[in-house]
Amino acid sequence: MSLITILGLAVALALDAFAVSIVSGISLKTVNFRQTFRLSWHFGLFQALMTVIGWGVGLSFRAFIENYAPWIAFCLLVLVGGNMIRAAFQSSDTAEEKNDPTRGKTMVFLSVATSIDALTVGLSLSLLRVSIILPATVIGIVALVFTVVGLHLGQRMGVLLKVGKYAEVAGGVVLVGIGLDVLHRHGALTIF
Repeated sequence: MSLITILGLAVALALDAFAVSIVSGISLKTVNFRQTFRLSWHFGLFQALMTVIGWGVGLSFRAFIENYAPWIAFCLLVLVGGNMIRAAFQSSDTAEEKNDPTRGKTMVFLSVATSIDALTVGLSLSLLRVSIILPATVIGIVALVFTVVGLHLGQRMGVLLKVGKYAEVAGGVVLVGIGLDVLHRHGALTIF
């Protein structure tokens, strides 16, 4: 597999992380180095690890993972998005403390939700008998970079727009939308 192909794959996988990091940047009033490091490190690490895990699982569990992975991602994104919407309507002091997407369970949920597609890619790479070291490394680094850029872009957008709690509501809606998009892309959501 060529490096160009791996880069294209990595960019495609990093787009969910990029969108979620923009929403996270908008919801935070300021983005500091620690928040940037935590979120980008976790998004990059989870993308790389999920690729390796998918590759390791191979054919035996492929049907199970492919059938349920979109629903897992959807549920995690709806959970985090719903919490963002709920926090927007709480008092500003408690919402600010509880709704830092770069900490705790929220960060883990977002990391898993944005890296579910990497699991499927890892499965596909195992079918192609591709060595996993280079693809997983590139996928992780690209996700890390996209997260840094998205987080700071989102923070600038939030500052410029000065939308406050409306940004959190919009961010929550965007996360639910990303979850629905994951279902749609994987054929789990059919429109009658």
